[in-house]
Amino acid sequence: MAEVTYERYEGPEAAGQLDAFLPAYEEVYADPPYCEGPSDVAEFIEHYRRQLDTRPGFRLVLARDAGEVVGFTYGYRLPADTGWWGNLLEPMPAEFARETGERTFAVIELAVRKPWRRRGIAAGLHALLLGGLAVERVTLTMRPEPEAAPAQSAYAAWDYRKVGESHPWPEAPVYDAMVLDLRAGSTPRGSDAYTSGTSSSGSKEKNTTRASSGAP
Repeated sequence: MAEVTYERYEGPEAAGQLDAFLPAYEEVYADPPYCEGPSDVAEFIEHYRRQLDTRPGFRLVLARDAGEVVGFTYGYRLPADTGWWGNLLEPMPAEFARETGERTFAVIELAVRKPWRRRGIAAGLHALLLGGLAVERVTLTMRPEPEAAPAQSAYAAWDYRKVGESHPWPEAPVYDAMVLDLRAGSTPRGSDAYTSGTSSSGSKEKNTTRASSGAP
């Protein structure tokens, strides 16, 4: 395999990259515990395009091997009217859940294709996604099933902590809600050579936008 390279796209730049990483998305999320089919993929495409248009600070990072997309991640800042914290089964204190549009960056997807796992690619994607962000914290939601154990281990190694459980809509599974505190000004872990294994987080903010949150 050739050396893996990374590309970051900001805001509108990310719009033209959907077709580049969609095959990787379909491949990763066809496996358990996600088991996504064509209707799920169509829904993902719809929400990705909507998020590009409505979410502040949108960022996409692609990992390529000889030009082929082998991993991807994206996210954005939570808007002031987000329903993200309202999806938690146990309410959070008002100050914790307060958003300004500048306070919290949400990682929505982080995935690496099987043949390229355990090479530190997830760590590289994570580091470039968060690089230079002027936010207090990062959040994501994560599937708790045993099949997602490598991702769980990765996030723990990167200093994420569980703050609750999120149930974004009635038919959805229950996710672990995770937070990484950046207020100390330290470099987020994941910028080293940590190898994470499978790194698909299942952190779909489409889960949040279905809540009665005032979000688009």
